Amino acid sequence: MKIPALLFSAAVATAQSVIESSSFGHGQTLSPDGNSIPGWQVGGEGHAPQILSNKLILTPPYPGNTRGYAWAQTPISQPEWTAEFQFRASGMERGGGNLQLWYAKDGQQKIGSSSIYTVGPFDGFALVVDTHGGRGGSVRGFLNDGSTDYKSHRSVDSLAFGHCDYSYRNLGRPSVVRLKHTRSIFEVTVDDKLCFSTDKIILPFGNTFGITAATPENPDSFEIFKFVPQTVQVGTGGSSSNQQQQQQQQQQQQQPVAAQAQAQGQGTAQQPRGDTSGSNVEQQFVDLGARLQLINHATNNVLRELNNQNSKNDQRQADLLQKVASKDQFAALDARVQRIEQLLQGVIRDLEGKNYHERFAQLQDTLRSSHLSLTESFKDTLMSVVTASAPRMGFFIFVIVGAQAVLAVSYIVYKRRRASMPKKFL
Repeated sequence: MKIPALLFSAAVATAQSVIESSSFGHGQTLSPDGNSIPGWQVGGEGHAPQILSNKLILTPPYPGNTRGYAWAQTPISQPEWTAEFQFRASGMERGGGNLQLWYAKDGQQKIGSSSIYTVGPFDGFALVVDTHGGRGGSVRGFLNDGSTDYKSHRSVDSLAFGHCDYSYRNLGRPSVVRLKHTRSIFEVTVDDKLCFSTDKIILPFGNTFGITAATPENPDSFEIFKFVPQTVQVGTGGSSSNQQQQQQQQQQQQQPVAAQAQAQGQGTAQQPRGDTSGSNVEQQFVDLGARLQLINHATNNVLRELNNQNSKNDQRQADLLQKVASKDQFAALDARVQRIEQLLQGVIRDLEGKNYHERFAQLQDTLRSSHLSLTESFKDTLMSVVTASAPRMGFFIFVIVGAQAVLAVSYIVYKRRRASMPKKFL
C-alpha cells in the first residue's frame, strides 16, 4: 500500500498547469505577427514597446524618460498559483529606472504605465526591481488594499513588507524571478535563491497580472523574455496540511479490522471485512486513476515544452545556416587569397634577386650632370637677359640735350615777342 502514496506525492508535485491566457514566452515565438502578444495589452509613453520573436523591450536604451507596460486581459481565477518571470536590464554605467510586476484588481485601468512611485490607490501586490538605496539593486514587495495613495505618500519605500539585495543590471543574461502563492505561504525567489517569504499574506483571486517599466533621463533598457503563471489543480492539495490529512485518511482506511472480529465473532466480522475491503480497493482505483491522469497531464506539458524548445533550436540553426556563406563563396575567397600570396612571393623574389646599387649610382650621376648643365645654362641665360635689358646711354644723352635745346629756343622766342610788343604809358 505504499505505492499509491508515492504516486500521490508525485502527482501533487507535478500537478501544475500553465495559465495560457496570462502567459507568454513559453511557446515557439512571443508574437505570431510581431505586433501583439496574444492575451496581453502592450503600450508605452514616449515610445512604442518593441515586440521581437523572443523578448519584449518595454523601455529602449535611448532615449530616456520613457514608460512601457504590458497587462494581461484575463483575470486569474485560481486561488493558488506560481509564476516565473524572466527579465534583463542593461544600460550605461549610471543608468536607472524601475521594473514592476503587478498582481492587482483592474490593473490596466487604475495603474496603466505607472510605477510604484507614481501609482494611485491600487488593490493588490507589486514586486519592484530597482536601484533603491544605492546598493546596486534590490527586489521589494508592496501591498495595498486600495486605501493608500502611493503617489502622494511621503515615504513609499517604507511601505515595503519584504526585500532583498540583487544586482540585476548588465548581467548579460536573463534574471529569473519566481513567485509562489498558496494558502500557507507567499515567497519570492531570485535566481533560485530565496528573496523573502511570509505566511501572513493571502491574495484574492480575480486580479490580473501586469508589467510596467519607467526610466529617467539616464535610461535602462528593460527586456522581458518570459512570464508564465501556473496553477495547482483542484484536489491536488496545494498545501502540506491537505496532504497530511489525506495520508491520515488513507492510513485509517487501511487499518485491519481484527479488533472488531475478536469482539463480535468470526462469522459476524467476515461480512463487514469484505465490504470494507471492496470499498477501499474501489476508492484506491479511483484515486490511482485520478493520479495517473494528473501525471499524464504533467507529462504532456513537459513534452510540449520540449517540442517548443526543439522548434526554437531548429529555427536558430536555420538562421545560422542562412548567415553562413556557401561552399562556393569559400572556394572563391580561397582562390583569391592564393593569387595574392603568389603575387607577394613574386615581388619578394624580385626584390631579393636583383641588385639595385648600380641603378642608384647611375641615377646619381645623371642627377649630377643635369645639375651642372642646368647651372651653366642658367649663368649664360642670366647674362644675356641682363645685357639685353640694360638701358642705352646714347639715346639717354640725346634726349637730355634735345630737351635743353627746346627750352632754349622757347625762351628766345618768348623774349623776342615781348620786345616787339607795344609799350604802354600812363
